[in-house]
Amino acid sequence: MTRLTASQVREDFADTLNRVAYGGERVILCRRGKDVAALVSVQDLELLRQIEDRLDNEAADRAARERRPIPWKKLKQDLGLG
Repeated sequence: MTRLTASQVREDFADTLNRVAYGGERVILCRRGKDVAALVSVQDLELLRQIEDRLDNEAADRAARERRPIPWKKLKQDLGLG
C-alpha cells in the first residue's frame, strides 16, 4: 500500500487518481506523519460495503436469536406513552 502526504497527492492528483481507479492501487494519505484517509477504487469500496452488510446481518441474526420479550407495559413506559 502506498503512503503519500496530502501535499504530494495535491501536486499530482490526476496521476494518483488514475493509479487508484484503473490500477487498483490503495493509497494512504498522511498529514503531519499520521494516516488520515485512504483512496480506494470503487470496487474496493463496494467490497467494504458488502462486508459491512454481511456483518450487520449476522449481528441482527444473533440479536434476533437472543432477544427476550419486553412486557408491553414496560415498553410503553420506556417510550413515554403511558
